[in-house]
Amino acid sequence: MIRLAAATQAVLRYRRPEPWCWEAVVKAVCDDKHAGLDADYAVTQAGPAVSAHADLIAASLEKRLHAFVRTSLHSIEILTLALAGMGDVRALPALRTLADAHQLPYDRPHARILAALPAAELLPVVLPDLRRELEQYHASTFMLELLAVLGPDAAPAVPEVVRYLDTPYAYDALRVLGRTGPAAAGTANRLADFATGRAPLAGRQHPRRAAWAHWRVTGDPTLALDVCGAAVRSGTAGHGLPFLADLGPLATVHANTVRGLMESPGAWTRVAAAHAYWRITGDPEPAVPVLLAEVDPAWAGHPAMPVQEAVRRLGEIGAPAAAATSLLGWILAQEERLSQPFRGVRILADAAYVRTLTEALERIAPGAAGSVPAPSKELVPVPAPARRRFLRLGRPV
Repeated sequence: MIRLAAATQAVLRYRRPEPWCWEAVVKAVCDDKHAGLDADYAVTQAGPAVSAHADLIAASLEKRLHAFVRTSLHSIEILTLALAGMGDVRALPALRTLADAHQLPYDRPHARILAALPAAELLPVVLPDLRRELEQYHASTFMLELLAVLGPDAAPAVPEVVRYLDTPYAYDALRVLGRTGPAAAGTANRLADFATGRAPLAGRQHPRRAAWAHWRVTGDPTLALDVCGAAVRSGTAGHGLPFLADLGPLATVHANTVRGLMESPGAWTRVAAAHAYWRITGDPEPAVPVLLAEVDPAWAGHPAMPVQEAVRRLGEIGAPAAAATSLLGWILAQEERLSQPFRGVRILADAAYVRTLTEALERIAPGAAGSVPAPSKELVPVPAPARRRFLRLGRPV
């Protein structure tokens, strides 16, 4: 048990644990040796990290399905999510069993795990619950998150998503319809009603997202430019900037307003404005220093800081963001995972950050992610535009 405890803590804490650690944790969970919640959390989030043990996980899951009783649902869920996170379709029979028992894994982070499965095979399994669970909070938010992640592949679910426009979950439903795109064109009038405030349930936050979704499904940017542009000019910039960024050069008329917001006192607004300005104008010169200043090398994962978002946007800019290469490489080379997220999502959150760092480096300097420097106890020198934000030890001022 001491060995298992050490292995479990290693996989939760480190990005690159020794191979025996994952092996020990997976075997304990598969053998049902009372591995504990931490081991369950780890295997659920592991994804490709345990791909070498996929056959063992699949065999253990099949054994549990053959001996299915209600008390085994938790272990079935853990192993199902482990396979799903690898995109392994052997998770689907167990997922159907859970759906038939009305016990799909409804935690919102699970949506991104299940989205690794082929959408064409996943949707027939989960759609019945989408129709059935209209008023249940966890089921509804999970389903809408899953469909939003699937994007255009969620097209078969549009009729069910439309029903959510008449519920407290309309804001999430608008996101799904917008990400689905032209396949949701039949909802254009409903979206216009939300964008203009005519819909009975239209609230303060709905118009911007609805206007953006209207553009995404119809291809007509008029409503989105009007509503989102007005939001940016009125001071609710943080809610309009991402949509203007998506519009890109179509939003040229708002470029000067957006550039002014790059000096906002709010970090999230600065990052959103820098990204939007680059997307609208194609000019990276003003945007890169603003984004780079938000890449805190000591970031532990706290959501109040837009560090991961800044890294993602630097990666989208690509080669003109070359000043970020050494800093991103140093962060990627660190051994310890982000420490702020709850243990139930710590591996997921850190894996997402690692992917963001890796993809950004590959876009900025192809090959750089494969040759990151060895971790150092010394803080990497912070590029000049960011220095004003750090003390000697790299903590934000």
